[in-house]
Amino acid sequence: MLCTIQSFAQGADKKPVNVRFLLEGGLELGGDRVAEIYFTNGETQSVKAGQGLAVAAGGEVTFGGLEKFPLRASVGFKYVTTAADNAHIRLTRVPLQVTANWLLTPKMRFGAGWVSHQAIRFNADGIGSNVSFKASGGPVFELAYKWVGLRYTSMSYRDQFGVDYSANAIGLIFSGVFPAK
Repeated sequence: MLCTIQSFAQGADKKPVNVRFLLEGGLELGGDRVAEIYFTNGETQSVKAGQGLAVAAGGEVTFGGLEKFPLRASVGFKYVTTAADNAHIRLTRVPLQVTANWLLTPKMRFGAGWVSHQAIRFNADGIGSNVSFKASGGPVFELAYKWVGLRYTSMSYRDQFGVDYSANAIGLIFSGVFPAK
């Protein structure tokens, strides 16, 4: 009877898990009109479900030997307001996002994942009805060069009355991880 025993030891060249801090910001446009604001000068402004400025913080994780495939996760705040001087009319939400990324080159990244918007609220500041929406989720795709990129999100919101709104959005994003490699 022949018995072979192999032992595997962690080699000195084994790369560890690398976790870095992630900061993101951006402007996204799109979606259905949630509200139409009428000003005294005759102008109007729409508040759209996918529209807003966003900031987020989170982390990026790479695993030894898989540096070309980082995972990113973040929590943020997305906000859009109107030009009204006498009221603070706004749509706010808290995005939770996870993406799997592929570094096409050392400076170009493609990401795909899932984003969930929580605490979605339209506040009319007393001049109209406030509206709350159910939490919603959908796929998100990103293509970035260095720290600037494009993001596409596909989702819809459902308000407290059962009305659905497209919250699809396309946006310009800025992101960076710290410390740099």
